[in-house]
Amino acid sequence: MFALEKAGFKLLESSLNAAALRQGVIANNIANVDTPHFKRSEVRFEELLQTEMSKQKPLEGYRTDPRHFYIGGRSSSIPVPSIVTDNYSVMNNNLNNVDIDYEMSLLAANQLRYNVLVQELNNEIRRVRTSIDGRR
Repeated sequence: MFALEKAGFKLLESSLNAAALRQGVIANNIANVDTPHFKRSEVRFEELLQTEMSKQKPLEGYRTDPRHFYIGGRSSSIPVPSIVTDNYSVMNNNLNNVDIDYEMSLLAANQLRYNVLVQELNNEIRRVRTSIDGRR
């Protein structure tokens, strides 16, 4: 389906994957809040996406068929989320650096972000379905 292969849909898909990965990383941090020498991790995606989107994009021709030649530069790629471990900070006496209050606030913010992304994805699919059916 052509509409589901557009950059906006791919961006939503990648953002949802990053939010799901972040949920697992935060849950791992919370589960190891009392583990000695455990170092917290976090997911980097929004910073990578902002860097990619701030790049100057050249004018590109519209392709109606995948066999057509590219005119101008190719569109930028969507970054892949990465997990980064904080090995340098220390929060507790057992050399653990997990702050439970901070992790719980990150968990709540990530849940809100995920809900907004799912809602926007549903709206995008609804628009495609409406355009196919021709109904309002």
